[in-house]
Amino acid sequence: MKKRKKKIIKNNEKEKKRKEKKEKEKEKKKMKKKKEKIEREREREKENEKKKKKEKKKTKKRKQNMKKKKKRKRKKKEKKKEKRKKEKKKKEHFYLFFWSNC
Repeated sequence: MKKRKKKIIKNNEKEKKRKEKKEKEKEKKKMKKKKEKIEREREREKENEKKKKKEKKKTKKRKQNMKKKKKRKRKKKEKKKEKRKKEKKKKEHFYLFFWSNC
């Protein structure tokens, strides 16, 4: 009887140890998964940050290009205006000269 009781107790302890070990393993796995999840999240955030920076750079470049384009256009317009003015002046001068000689 005593032997049997001892054996039962021993088996119970073994079972208890096994359960504890399983629990620890489960906990370890859980923690590992959690860490991996956090790591993935960090990676995702980094990628998003990079994308934002890249996009910001692109928009900045685009804006600069637009400004340059506008400036060029404005200069072109001014040149045309000046040219027209000169042409007009030339014609006027020519007509004045022509009519005064006739």
